[in-house]
Amino acid sequence: MTDLTDLGVAAIRDGVRDGSFSARDVAEAFVAKVSAAKALNAFLVETPDHALAAADAADAAKAAGETLKPLAGVPIGMKDLFCTKGVPATAASLILDGFTPTYESTVSGKLFAAGAGMLGKLNMDQFAMGSSNETSAFGNVISPWKRNDGGNAALTPGGSSGGSAAAIAARLCPGATGTDTGGSIRQPAAFTGIAGIKPTYGRCSRWGVVAFASSLDQAGPMAHDVRDCAILLEAMTGFDAKDATSLDLAVPAWEAGLSADLRGKTIGIPKEYRVEGMPPEIDALWQQGIAWMKDAGAEVIEVSLPHTKYALPAYYIIAPAEASSNLARYDGVRYGLRDLPEGANLQDMYAATRAAGFGDEVKRRIMIGTYVLSAGFYDAYFTQASKVRTLIARDFEHAFQKCDYLLTPTAPSAAFALGEKQADPIAMYLNDVFTVPASLAGLPAMSVPGGLDAQGLPLGLQIIGRPLDEQGVLNAGLAIEQRAGFIARPEAWW
Repeated sequence: MTDLTDLGVAAIRDGVRDGSFSARDVAEAFVAKVSAAKALNAFLVETPDHALAAADAADAAKAAGETLKPLAGVPIGMKDLFCTKGVPATAASLILDGFTPTYESTVSGKLFAAGAGMLGKLNMDQFAMGSSNETSAFGNVISPWKRNDGGNAALTPGGSSGGSAAAIAARLCPGATGTDTGGSIRQPAAFTGIAGIKPTYGRCSRWGVVAFASSLDQAGPMAHDVRDCAILLEAMTGFDAKDATSLDLAVPAWEAGLSADLRGKTIGIPKEYRVEGMPPEIDALWQQGIAWMKDAGAEVIEVSLPHTKYALPAYYIIAPAEASSNLARYDGVRYGLRDLPEGANLQDMYAATRAAGFGDEVKRRIMIGTYVLSAGFYDAYFTQASKVRTLIARDFEHAFQKCDYLLTPTAPSAAFALGEKQADPIAMYLNDVFTVPASLAGLPAMSVPGGLDAQGLPLGLQIIGRPLDEQGVLNAGLAIEQRAGFIARPEAWW
């Protein structure tokens, strides 16, 4: 019999429905796998009782002849940015140490209402600020992948949703939630050989999700393949009156609409994404992706996104500015950490708490954000960056007049070793060079695994679509997935 932990979301859902196995069997298998994988540091909190209770509810419903919920019997991981009622939520930061929400985020609540069980809260970059999962206050997540060169260097799973990516790649859970502000679903998906989609901004409610940059943050699913992402996305999305940016639209039947036939579609290749110094393997994969698109029936043309070169600078002004505003609420008064030196006044307590609670990267971005929002520099930096953001969005609008989707690499390299880029923030920020433009424009974008590099590490391809065209993005992703035939997985060492 197939190991139950090798199964994805669709296979578990269907197996529970047809009686091939019980939901309890599935939950117990994953709970045991999570418990035995401490070396990856993917989970901050394990919640076996939650997963088992959801499984028992699914089995009871089946025994009673009731119609099963869409995710009945499916255990998932929850990124620790989502508030979960009665379960700690830290955003991987000491400043939220000890915080246990008394409410459920809209996204996690929707998933649980659909029948999913929670295996635990997943590690991440602190406040989602990072591209390598090295900024967590609770230790680095380690990728389950290793280079095939005989070395034993610990590799990054990407960030900020590194715990989600590592857990799925290691078969600790069949799917997980992620959040994407500048690439934090897509880049870790590419680094670990899994699929992940950032939907159109506003598709998933941000209510109950710890805020980083409110005009950019968007939740999305991560899973083994495109179909599993479509299933989870259907359960996660929908209008929420508690989120002013939530889109009041019906949720499409994305899984039912999946098709790898791209006849009549046009794929755009942005010439500006051919960055200087791009590794030959990334370019070769891109060319292979173009060939796969043509094989699926699509026409391929070159398009121009002339303001792409300004995307990273604009993003690293806008995101820190919003972060400095959002993170002002962590003052040690109402919840989380409080550092109160002897004889300290209120201002001293604020300063001591924030100094002790925030990590270096978070402090760096707060300072950048506060600087660009200050009276003397607001127009020079934040206003200009906002104008550039508008130009970037306009570039995409023009490109989509000629094509249906864009195809690009997801990341400029395969996974790198932990510590390799930590000393150079600029080198770390360049990991987002291909993912940030779609985030600034609020577009749906997905990463699917396309192959391995010479060291045996996964490489991803990114599809970017028009606003609200998640179906098209998923379909193009499915076309790549079927032609890539990616079945590589890390050998268990943990």
